[in-house]
Amino acid sequence: MADTMQFDLVAPERNLMSVAVREVRLPGENGDLSAMPGHAPAIVNLRPGLVTVIDEQGAEHQFAISGGFAEINNESLSLLAEIGRKRDEMTQDVFDDMMRSAQRKKKAAEQKEEQHGAEGVVAAAAKLLADMEALGSHIGLSAHHSTAPD
Repeated sequence: MADTMQFDLVAPERNLMSVAVREVRLPGENGDLSAMPGHAPAIVNLRPGLVTVIDEQGAEHQFAISGGFAEINNESLSLLAEIGRKRDEMTQDVFDDMMRSAQRKKKAAEQKEEQHGAEGVVAAAAKLLADMEALGSHIGLSAHHSTAPD
């Protein structure tokens, strides 16, 4: 078994990282998990949170994501983030944009549930919003700095 696996992190606006890694820690929708070389194949839905990457030299890199999914194979991991930023690029303004996006999704879910009786949609959107708030708290940014949806 190899000591490293290929890791690619892609967000709509850019490729954030493409390197050989020893480990990737993911904020899974159903709980956090770590992927290392030889991991069983899986597709994992991701919630807002921090992705921690340990590269082949042992250096740690962190990225904040708003959600997405990861495809894990025994030799590679591809992560497609809805919104992704390097941890040190996470400013209050960037976080405010992420919060507004989560709030819009919750509002749209409430309207959908009201119009079509789509049960569970609002609960999922409320969880997304709560996960975004938790991400902000974890990295020292305020979820209540700018709470008005656009």
